[in-house]
Amino acid sequence: MASGLTAAGVLDRHFLEVRGRILELAAIFDRLDRGTGVENAQADPRLEQLKEGVKLLLSEGTGRAEKIQMLFSDEYLPNWKPAGK
Repeated sequence: MASGLTAAGVLDRHFLEVRGRILELAAIFDRLDRGTGVENAQADPRLEQLKEGVKLLLSEGTGRAEKIQMLFSDEYLPNWKPAGK
């Protein structure tokens, strides 16, 4: 979807917000590395998902949001029914 802004306009508008989010992510990864039981966290598949999400975030081109959403989404099952139904 076109935003109507130039790339420079998007950068001007969102730079500080994105910078803050990057700092927040860095702090979370630092806390993971400093935490007790770091070996268990390193083996957790959720951490691998987070790392893969960061890689996708840094990839070139468009479609990053969709790729990251799909990374964290459950596989579509056509016969799925909610519990209790």
